[in-house]
Amino acid sequence: MNARVLVNGVVADTVSVHDRGLTYGDGLFETIRLIHGGAPLWSRHMRRLADGCARLRLPPTDADRLWREALAVTQGMPQAVVRITLTRGVGQRGYAPPVAAQTTRIVAGFAPPFIDPVIYRDGLRLRVCDLRLATQPLLAGIKHLNRMEQVLARAEWDDPGIDEGVLCDVHGNVVSAVAANLFAVVGGRLRTPAVDHCGVAGVGRAEVLAVCPHAQVGLLSLEALLAASEVFLVSSVRGVMPVRLLATQHYAPGAVTRRLQQHWRELGFSMERAG
Repeated sequence: MNARVLVNGVVADTVSVHDRGLTYGDGLFETIRLIHGGAPLWSRHMRRLADGCARLRLPPTDADRLWREALAVTQGMPQAVVRITLTRGVGQRGYAPPVAAQTTRIVAGFAPPFIDPVIYRDGLRLRVCDLRLATQPLLAGIKHLNRMEQVLARAEWDDPGIDEGVLCDVHGNVVSAVAANLFAVVGGRLRTPAVDHCGVAGVGRAEVLAVCPHAQVGLLSLEALLAASEVFLVSSVRGVMPVRLLATQHYAPGAVTRRLQQHWRELGFSMERAG
């Protein structure tokens, strides 16, 4: 995988083996889609990153510096995906965080891979994962570096006929997909799971909720999901993706999904390349 990388503003592709992001997963990240030198959802990413820094007691971010570095690593790329990683930096051995952390800042730019437009037209095929997301309200919503739940969930299948997996909490309620948030139209109402105990409060999810202020946020059972008339996933990088199959339940992309896909186009995102 080719990438252009800045570490603390300097071209590099290594960090210290003593960095707490490596040793403890002590940090945060954002993955941001850029189109022709712009990032329509940048402000939402920066708000979530700032919230994560406050919760993890990391030094505040400098959004202007991050933007300059994002442009630097994507220069000359009409479409790109930027990953920003912030760690607590190098520290002594042990869990106790350094009193005065020197944050490690990694900004990497990637060319987005091609995604078949058929996915946006016809939809994804999903399975229900066996793994259950643990409850931890302090970490819920933010994109901290420890993604072992998602790694293990994604390792559950290698069937090329399955595109994504549905994750539930320890009580069996739907939370999200492995790498996207989930919405469903149930009984004519748009619904999405709450993510205040586990899961990620996606930037794409926030955009959908802003466009659809009457959407219901709360518990979503697997039974309700299977009874939905429309289901779609949303990712700030990949956009709005209909679901056409979950286990043995078939869905068809509907008016809500199509309207939100159009909103993504109006933001400036194409529906042919994503990452």
